[in-house]
Formats: sequence, structure tokens, C-alpha cells
Amino acid sequence: MAPQVLGVLARTHGQFDACEDAVQEALLEASLQWPSRFPDNPRAWLMAVASRRLVDMWRSDSARRAREERVAAMDLQAGSVPEADDTLTLMFLCCHPALSAPSQLALTLRAVGGLTTAEIASAFLVPEATMGQRISRAKQAIQKEGATFSMPPVSERKARLGVVLHVLYLIFNEGYAASSGASLQREELTTEAIRVTRLLVAVAPRELEATGLLALMLLTDSRRAARALPDGTPVPLAEQDRSLWNRQQIQEGIALLSSVLGRGAAGPYQLQAAIAAVHAEAASDKETDWPQILALYTVLEAVSPSPVVRLNRAVAVAMVQGPAAGLEMLAGLDLALGRTHRLDAVRGHLLEMCGSYAEARAAYLSAAKKTGSLPERRYLMGKVGRMDGH
Repeated sequence: MAPQVLGVLARTHGQFDACEDAVQEALLEASLQWPSRFPDNPRAWLMAVASRRLVDMWRSDSARRAREERVAAMDLQAGSVPEADDTLTLMFLCCHPALSAPSQLALTLRAVGGLTTAEIASAFLVPEATMGQRISRAKQAIQKEGATFSMPPVSERKARLGVVLHVLYLIFNEGYAASSGASLQREELTTEAIRVTRLLVAVAPRELEATGLLALMLLTDSRRAARALPDGTPVPLAEQDRSLWNRQQIQEGIALLSSVLGRGAAGPYQLQAAIAAVHAEAASDKETDWPQILALYTVLEAVSPSPVVRLNRAVAVAMVQGPAAGLEMLAGLDLALGRTHRLDAVRGHLLEMCGSYAEARAAYLSAAKKTGSLPERRYLMGKVGRMDGH
């Protein structure tokens, strides 16, 4: 019952934290009043009390008058659609149907994610100059269309939703594994991506992939504290101290995933969240259910094929069938991923597993030269040194 009330309030007001606080206060009041006087409609009672708490909070704010007018105009029925958070509104604006899907993605990453042109180009695996031109043309097209800063009609939102989800996914990924700079992670990006995805789930609670994406983010972000040593050096998943993983995020992520799996054909974000959940539920690397992960990657590649998915599936194949089988899967990926360090890093890892240390050294060295992340480069050069030891 409480999650339903929170969903309606968050969908209506777009301020998840304030709505959550209001619902918690309503539950506290319920624990005091209901034993002696149980309401005929508990959900409506919680909704009314939580809504009053929100109004009380906003009255103490400097923008009291404007917010009270907005609250008075809002319909608190479950089917109402709120005025969205400015960030979400901006995302839907950048995903205007006048733009091609790649241009929508690029513009939104620039305007909302705050990513540089170089970072966006890296995410798309294209030259920086090409991405700069794409973003410039997208801005001109938006201006030409005379688009206004407002949420699109409900009928248009679904068409833009896929791009919005993809943008949030890319913003999160850039925060989780920064493509350049002195830090391995950019917490401000992962935090913002999770915040906006929560808003999106509140606005569109029936969109299963939005919930799947939020689950994926929480499950992935749960490893943050274990991903680097104090000096910033990356720690591979297999070597991470799992006691540092955020169990609260893991529990929420698994609960979100469980709420959508089985309600329809699983999309790519739900499948990736399921893979992250398998990792999260393993007490150690040795206890990881790699056959299940491989099965999920096989389905993911069928649903949403991409070079990156194939690269990740190759790792799963190596863990189940041996590194030689994984290396065979890397054939043909150089054209798509040859400009990035990821392919060489995986190739080096699998060659090292095979005992081909000289070839692994060459692959690690190539990866180190390609990455723009200083922590990644230090880690890869460390691997080069260890290969010399063999």
C-alpha cells in the first residue's frame, strides 16, 4: 500500500525524496491512530495525510506561494500526470521527433548529462569532430521546430522513452567508468542518472524497461566502494571485497527487478539487471553462476545485439567453456571496438588465462595506450609489468 501511495505522489509532484519523507510521516501517524480507529479506505487516508505533509513542507520554503498554487491545481488521482522535474522535461525536449535517434542521444548527453563532445564521441565510437557536427545540427533543428520547454503529450512520450532510457544508461555508464580523467568514477553522474531514472519510473510506472534500468543502475552502483583501492587503482570484479558492496542498493535493485520480470518479454535493461543480480547474489567470485550469466547474455545478444554485448558474452563463454572459446568470439570485433581499450583489455585477460603471456602483454599495452582514463592506464601498465614477470 505505501509503495502505491509513494508512486502516485512521486508521479504527481516529481520530488521523490520529499514524497518519500511525506509517506514515512503518514505511516508514522497511521501507526498511532489506526489501532484505535482504522480508516475505511487506508490508501486514501495515507494519500491525504502524505499530501498534507508535502504542503506543510513547501509552505516553509521561500517559494511557498508558487508551490501552493501548483499543488492546488494538481489532481491527486492515480491516473494524473505531473509537471515533471526540469531535468526530465529537458530530456524529453532533446529527444524531439524532428531529430534522428543518434542526434537525440548526442544532444541529450550534452545538454542534460553535461558530457563533453569527446566523452560522447567515445560512447558512440566515432571521431570527436563527427560528434561535434551532429550536436550542432541537432541544436539548430530544435530551434527551427520552435519546440517549447514542456513535457510532451502523453501520446508522444512513449515514442521518446527509448531514447531517454538510453541517454540515462549512457550517463550512468560514463559516471561508473569515466572514459577520461584522473578519476575512475564520476559519482555526480551516477547519482544524477539514478535520481532522474527514479523520476522517470514515477512518471511512467508501467514502463517495465524504466524499472529494469533503475534496477540495473542500483545493482551496478552497489559495487562502487569496492571498485578502487585508496590510490584510485581499479579492482576487477573477481578481486573485489564484497563486504563493501551496498546491500541496501542490492536489495532494492533485486526487488525492482522481481517486480517487472515475467510481466512481459524482458528487454535489454531487465536482462542486464538480471546479470548484475546474479553477480550480486554470489557470496564470492568462485560461487558466481557463470552458466546462468552466459544464458542471459545469449538472450541479450538475441534481443539487443551489439559489439559490446558480444564482448561481454565472450567473457562469460571463457568462464564456462574456457578462455580459448572466449578468444574465438572476439574475432571480427576489431572493426567496431578497435578504437577503444575495452577489446584489447579483454583479449589480454583471456590470453593471460591461456598462459600466453607475451601476447597478453602486447594486448594490455595496446589497451593502455588507447584509454583516456588515468587509473585504467595505471592498472593496465601494471598488468604489462606482471606479464614481464612471466
